[in-house]
Parts: sequence; C-alpha cells; structure tokens
Amino acid sequence: MNERLSGGMINKVFKIFAVASVVIKEMYRRKDFYVLLILIVLITGMLGSVHFFDDGRIVRYLKEVCLLLIWIASLVIAIATMARQLPGEKENRTIFPLLAKPISRTEVLLGKYLGCWLACGIALFCFYFFFGCVSASREHQWHLINYFQAATLHWAMLAILLAFVALGSLIFAAPSSNGTISFVLAFGILLVGRHLNKIALRNDEPVRSITYGIYYAIPHLEIFDVRALIIHNWPAIAWKYYAIAIAYALVYSAFFLAITCALFRRKALN
Repeated sequence: MNERLSGGMINKVFKIFAVASVVIKEMYRRKDFYVLLILIVLITGMLGSVHFFDDGRIVRYLKEVCLLLIWIASLVIAIATMARQLPGEKENRTIFPLLAKPISRTEVLLGKYLGCWLACGIALFCFYFFFGCVSASREHQWHLINYFQAATLHWAMLAILLAFVALGSLIFAAPSSNGTISFVLAFGILLVGRHLNKIALRNDEPVRSITYGIYYAIPHLEIFDVRALIIHNWPAIAWKYYAIAIAYALVYSAFFLAITCALFRRKALN
C-alpha cells in the first residue's frame, strides 16, 4: 500500500514537472524576456560607465534606478506569462488533449504555476547577476549575502503574485484585463500597502474598519522589497526574519493556489 501511494505521488510530481518544463521552454522561445534583459543590460551598462561612480550618493542613486528596472521587468514578465497560460490553452484548444493524457486539472494548474515561477527565477538570476557584476566592478566589493537575500525574497514575492494571477485567469474575461488589474493591484500594494493602517487612523467609521480589514487581508508584497540592502550595503537580514518572510510567501501562495485549483476543477472548459 505504501509503495503504491509513493509511486502515485512520484507519478503526479513527474506530470507537474513535465508541464512546468514545457512552460519554461515556451517562455524562453518568446522575445519578452530577451527584450527586457537587453534593455536592463544597456541601461545598467550606461549607468555603470559614468565617471562619477565613486561618489557615494551617486552610487546609491544609480543602484536604486537599476534595481527599480529589475523589479518592473520581473512584474511584467511574471504577470504577462501567467495571465496567458490557461486562457491560451483554452483558446488553442490544447487543454482537451492535455487533460486526456491522463493528467488532472490540478496537476496542469500546478505545472503551469511551477513553470512560470521557475522561469521567473531564471530571469531574476540573470538580472541580479549582471547588475551585481557591474556594481562589483565599480565598488570593488560584492556583498553576496545581501544579493542572495534580496533576490530570493524577490522571487518569493513573485510566488504570491503568480498564484494571484492564476486565480485571476479564472475570474477575469481576458488575459489583458487580468494582467492590467493584477499589475495595478501589485503596484498599489507595493506603494501604499504599508501605509493603509495609518490611513485608517485618519478616517471615521465605517471607513476605518474597512481600511483596516483591507490592510490585514492583502498580501503585503512590500515586505519582500529589500533593495536597501544592496543600495546602502546594510547588514544582512537576520535569518529568522528571512525565514518568516519565506513562510509568509508560502502561506499566501498556497492559499491562492488552493482557491484556484478548487475553481478550476469546477469550471467548464467549453
């Protein structure tokens, strides 16, 4: 019995990774990633070649601009890639032969999600690696732990975002509307999410309670934005707080994925 259960679990994992590998290949056949990578390389190279890079304030400003570009590029890649996965399969009518393999809807969804997340991780590695090389060549130092924590927390944030976009692909009518709404919400949370509790204090009831409810319900993506570690060369985050942030990302990702899987199992595909 145990061998049968373990064999079935291994088979499910194999199916999920098989779907994920197809997603990764499809993503890197498209030109989105390469265009953004070339753009970041050009801008980072131009900023890194200026002669006044030794000024501490200029260094921080240039690093902040480059990291902002990386964050915007990662949001665009993640949202655009995930938003077209399920609608694309339905539009091309490839979802029907895929489900006849046999493979369950949950395995298809998890495979799509995992493939997008891994592909975004590869893109992030390329972005951060090139930026780190340029920065280290000018500052003559490379705080690897800071880069590791910033990149992995950034990747953990994308796990939440991808799960939310996957849910949106079952709710919104078109990938364009899903992508636009997801980008606006993600950008809004990153900008004002940490200030909602302060905004609530300035309002009367029932606006105060509603604002507090939103503050405690939304995933706070801004806690994963630790660009200051790299910009100011601050000491690394304590590992216990780093682990708490990773666990926070896992919980919210699992929450959105669980809802998405439940809806996808009941959704008519025709």
